[in-house]
Amino acid sequence: MNERVRLSDQALGTLPDDVPRPAYVRADCSVGIVHIGVGHFHRAHQALVIDRLLTQGRASDWAICGVALLPTDEGLARALQQQSGLYTLVEKPSTGEWDFRVIGSITEVLFGPDDPDAILDRMSDPATRIVSLTITEGGYNLVPTTGDFDLANDDVRRDLANDDTPVTVFGVVTEALRRRRVAGVAPFTVLSCDNIQHNGDVARNAFSSFAEARDAELGRWMRSEVAFPNSMVDRITPGTTDEDVASVSRELGITDKWPVLCEPFFQWVIEEDFPSGRPEWEEAGVQMTSDVAPYEKMKLRLLNASHQGLAYFASLMGYEYVHDAARDPRIATFLRHYMDREATPTLDPVEGVDLDAYKTELIERFANPEVKDTVARLAAETSDRIPKWLLPVIRERLLEDGDIRCSAAIVASWARYAEAVGEDGLPINVVDPLKDQLVPIAQRQREQPLAFIENREIFGDLVDDERFIDPYLQTLQRLHTDGAEATLEWILHVCNE
Repeated sequence: MNERVRLSDQALGTLPDDVPRPAYVRADCSVGIVHIGVGHFHRAHQALVIDRLLTQGRASDWAICGVALLPTDEGLARALQQQSGLYTLVEKPSTGEWDFRVIGSITEVLFGPDDPDAILDRMSDPATRIVSLTITEGGYNLVPTTGDFDLANDDVRRDLANDDTPVTVFGVVTEALRRRRVAGVAPFTVLSCDNIQHNGDVARNAFSSFAEARDAELGRWMRSEVAFPNSMVDRITPGTTDEDVASVSRELGITDKWPVLCEPFFQWVIEEDFPSGRPEWEEAGVQMTSDVAPYEKMKLRLLNASHQGLAYFASLMGYEYVHDAARDPRIATFLRHYMDREATPTLDPVEGVDLDAYKTELIERFANPEVKDTVARLAAETSDRIPKWLLPVIRERLLEDGDIRCSAAIVASWARYAEAVGEDGLPINVVDPLKDQLVPIAQRQREQPLAFIENREIFGDLVDDERFIDPYLQTLQRLHTDGAEATLEWILHVCNE
């Protein structure tokens, strides 16, 4: 491989003949979507769909401008800028036959600290009709127990005091919408693509609350006039490693500094609410619907919560990769017990989905050895995940006086993991926005067993309910005395009684 050749429009002709690449003239495509957060998830989902439509000749005015606002995203932003937005998407089925495709739908990449005005200009342009988001579950700046927007956040306070030069996603989107309103330009639609139930409603609350704190009338206008459709996206997409970069570049014969690797499974369900227009997504594998709620609840409570069910037990048992853990029959059976007995009774009817087949396929997807998803990735940012994905299951089951043994065990496994020391005595690198708060609490729980769940900002009043406390404490005690493997075997024995 010639390391001096970088993926670019000029280099597309040197790709192997069997690698699909943009069959359209990228220079003739105009931006219609600004996407904030051009990470792996967006590039395996939304950007792929637009690329499919461009290939069909259907979306020449819906190309994507990718925006990176956070300083931590500079490396990715620079890589994509140097490649003119091009990147390789690699689908990895369990058979080991990788499917390469070069995606060209991102035609512009802007890095916030470089030129904030350039981002505002692009979003204020009447041609921009959708601003989509993948800013992570924790990126909406909500108080976990109340769901209220956190106006005490330092960055939010800074933006409210300096509204002409915003740096947060809330400040940037609000200022762009304000400019459009002043200019008499219709507002763009804000499309959240994050793993949060009712993500459009959550986005409306967060952005409108920020706007109201800046200008009450502007906030009211945003709540009533700006569309925030709900959506659900599903595709396991691990982070890109140096080994991935080397492998993809070797296969292509040119260098791609930031490819995306993912599983073949793809699902995107979107609520039909786009007053300023939208691409013909349904022509590229997207399901448009009047109600996303049943699909998103299914995905979050089965797939995402099951990821949490796997992560902490697997880490304590010494697994590095998700596929190895999912092939452990004890873990697979535990996850199926959780899905069947606790999560499924909380779901609504999902049109066109065979839930038993869906759950079986989930375990198979987790066990795909080609994806090489890491246990550490699933175990990160837990304080943003379990409260949104698992705790609602627990609360609904308690209302029905239903079984929560597996759910309580998942919480206990997180509490044990958060002690930051494995069963082998080696340190665990806990990655969580509340790490400095949670780890010291977890390290006290051998003497104070309820210490972790006494954090009402995360767990609310669950610590007051004996139906939750009993299985939680039983699991935590066994994790301390017997270890994760024996504890998991005990749980399965109890479940089978």
